[in-house]
Amino acid sequence: MDNSIKYTIVVNGKPEGPYQLEELTRLNIQPGTFIRKPGMDDYKEAHEVPELRELLGFAHQVTAPQYFASFDQRLLASVIDYFLLLCAYVLLALLSFIVIEEKEQRIMLAFSGLPLLPIAKYIYGSFAESSEKQGTIGKILLHIKITDMEGRRITVGKSFGRNTAKIISILPLFIGYLYCFLNKKQQCFHDIIANTLVVKERLI
Repeated sequence: MDNSIKYTIVVNGKPEGPYQLEELTRLNIQPGTFIRKPGMDDYKEAHEVPELRELLGFAHQVTAPQYFASFDQRLLASVIDYFLLLCAYVLLALLSFIVIEEKEQRIMLAFSGLPLLPIAKYIYGSFAESSEKQGTIGKILLHIKITDMEGRRITVGKSFGRNTAKIISILPLFIGYLYCFLNKKQQCFHDIIANTLVVKERLI
């Protein structure tokens, strides 16, 4: 165990510490005590930290998510993803102009590939949201991710199914997306169909 690492714990809603690992044994650390060490983006419950489970004999518990991404966060993440895909497409189009000299062909090439962007987003999103990061670049930047109902990483198959079900959320008139305003877990239709959540980082 590395005793050089310092840990901060939350007691009665206020951070205390930092403490060395061995000092934590003298404190009333419970499995649900919020704790943080250097390198963590946010606090975690003590049972989620491997060295604390070993030190204090906690069992790792599955904690259902309690903090859900809002519609505007999800929308902004999607806008970021489409913007990045568009930038990549423009770059590829400009590179193709090196070998294509005729103006008409350049214009045709520049616009003919645009309908492929949603397909690229579908494939990229399905793999990214089932990856270790559990989200696309847009979601990672906004600190939100895709999980199952227990907060666990989803499979590639479930991710593709979820993104396919977005067709139901879009038609008609994006009602499936707007439904998240009426759902306490802020799920859209495709989340309900796939039994998934879009969660954000815990706030202390």
